[in-house]
Amino acid sequence: MDPQPAIAPPPLPPEEAAHAALLATLDYLPPADVARVEAAYAYAASAHASQTRMSGEPYITHPLAVARTIAEWRMDADAICAALLHDVLEDTGATKPELSERFGKEVAELVDGLSKLDKMDFASYQEAQAENFRKMLMAMARDLRVILIKLADRRHNLSTMSAMRADKRARIARETLEIHAPIALRLGLFKLYDELQDLCFRLIYPHRAEILEKAQKAATGNRRELLTRILDAIKNKLDSAGLAAEVFGREKSLYSIFRKMKDKRLSFSQVLDIYGFRVVVDSVPTCYLALGALHSLYQPVPGKFKDYVAIPKANGYQSLHTALIGPYGTPVEVQIRTREMHNVAQDGVAAHWLYKDSEESGASLQVKTHKWLQSLLDMQGSDTSEFFENVKIDLFPDEVYVFTPKGKIMAMPAGATIIDFAYAVHTDVGNHCSAARINHEWAPLRSKLRNGDLVEIITSPQATPNPVWLTYVKTGRARGKIRHFMRTVQNEESARLGERLLRQELLSLGVVPVSIPADVWDQLVKSGNHKSIDEIYTEIGLGKRLPSVVARRLLARENLTPGATGDMTLAIHGTEGMAIQLARCCQPIPGDPIVGSIRKGAGLVIHTADCPTIAKSRASEPQKWLNVEWEPEDGKLFDVRIKLEVKNRRGVLGQVAAAIADAGSNIEHVAMDADPESLFTLLHFTIQVAHRKHLASVMRTLRQIPEVSRIARERGEA
Repeated sequence: MDPQPAIAPPPLPPEEAAHAALLATLDYLPPADVARVEAAYAYAASAHASQTRMSGEPYITHPLAVARTIAEWRMDADAICAALLHDVLEDTGATKPELSERFGKEVAELVDGLSKLDKMDFASYQEAQAENFRKMLMAMARDLRVILIKLADRRHNLSTMSAMRADKRARIARETLEIHAPIALRLGLFKLYDELQDLCFRLIYPHRAEILEKAQKAATGNRRELLTRILDAIKNKLDSAGLAAEVFGREKSLYSIFRKMKDKRLSFSQVLDIYGFRVVVDSVPTCYLALGALHSLYQPVPGKFKDYVAIPKANGYQSLHTALIGPYGTPVEVQIRTREMHNVAQDGVAAHWLYKDSEESGASLQVKTHKWLQSLLDMQGSDTSEFFENVKIDLFPDEVYVFTPKGKIMAMPAGATIIDFAYAVHTDVGNHCSAARINHEWAPLRSKLRNGDLVEIITSPQATPNPVWLTYVKTGRARGKIRHFMRTVQNEESARLGERLLRQELLSLGVVPVSIPADVWDQLVKSGNHKSIDEIYTEIGLGKRLPSVVARRLLARENLTPGATGDMTLAIHGTEGMAIQLARCCQPIPGDPIVGSIRKGAGLVIHTADCPTIAKSRASEPQKWLNVEWEPEDGKLFDVRIKLEVKNRRGVLGQVAAAIADAGSNIEHVAMDADPESLFTLLHFTIQVAHRKHLASVMRTLRQIPEVSRIARERGEA
């Protein structure tokens, strides 16, 4: 009789299979730690007992999968326990004190750092997202394990989203591409970075991903013979040179193929023409010997060699990169690294836990990561949405390496400018940056940095950040520091302006401010929930409150008409800074008759009395305009626009420029309405003058040039 075939045991339920898979990865932990992990699993399973995922699986399968990833990185028991418990504060009745009592304070802090701020009300999804990210970043700065668990959580969520609505899948995937994948790259988790990007690509563009995957498999099959030939040639060359090395091919990820096709407008076949190989050797000197051997095997491509061994990337990545011309003119990319470098390249900061023989490398990488996190926390002064955007800017992976005058290497994001470098050195250096030299040559502050530049910053106590810097700085740190400085200075200047406006209003009503009792001022502050009278002054200076309304409340004069400004005149220098703005349309200068208007959020805006832009408003809303006059101040120059009609002759522009300089004025800008067929040309200058008399002197000097037929000051928008 034939023996009965063995009956396969029934498959385990999903939660039991996931639990068994986790236990299989815990062999590196001592029994006491395994028992703690088992206790955390029992607690999480009980807390999530009645919950299921959208796919219908028991909810506990998700924490088990996250914990398994953490265990594969060989992290400690606290991290694995936190991974198992990471959703209990959000989704169950568990509390932080209870977790602290059962599993220790460290586990409770990790779980709290991973929990969203779902108990708070936010104005929008974007605000909630930004505030949750800020909380995670704060926890991440205290303990790096928070972000590693969060990344493992995000990876498993992305891989199990088939039951979710397509629009929600795409939204979460885009958020991951913007934030989580760049963080993984910044932490050196290259393998996870590629996985997150590919998962997101499949969720956002499922059809494109399917087509690319089929094309990639077909292309790899068609070119297998060529790939094998190159691989064998590299191995044989290294063997003949007496270099022990492990050589293997490197396949591009789907998303990197898609990005290269999109960014460089290449066809699929053009991208797949670049083959990647990794050479892993036993020591740093052998890396350079292997590089020399490969350069004698295939011709290197000029300008394509990069040495990240001598100068590692900020995320700890080290390798020699070179591009070679292989058989049939095929471009071949090769990365050469040691085993330790390879471990760090694959798992970044996780290598600190994963590879005990890489302790030194992992520790230095953790120090670098901690410095990066601290630099992000320096942006905390900005509001939530601005902070979120600044962090996203800082996550761009491409870098340039520049030198300080003392020879220190600094990594800056690609596209960074001199101003970014100044703020990277120190906030005070950025705030007082007045000039700079690149490679001993003077350079504009907006100059972009390139690899190998030697950058020297010149500071001045009088120099302050210019709002124009915000249009070209690259780093979130620089952007945040500039905005913080401007907000602080604007508030101080606005407070001084607001105090002057309120004083003028009170004097116009026949009241001396010092005669108002202190308790009346205190009542005004308390009634508006302000911290001090300076906050009220600031609001007046920024145009958020009218001085007449504040004066009415101080004097309890109900019959005072809101908006009435009185007949007194406010004196200004024009040098007050951000609290007082000189209108661009008419560019008033000392000596011009002027008027002012408080504009909400902008402070006091000064126009010339005959400015055509404001004529209608002054006629229909006279209560909005203040009488303003210039107060003498030496040394300040003001921009003003003039236009000249000149005969169309060679050298006339040089004559005009020389005359302006001789009259003691600077030229800020020049433009020309040129017509070669015309006898005359219109020249438009923006020049700097001290006052109206200085402008008159410049114009008199210009009229003496025979080629100048007409000259006038320009009004209206530039």
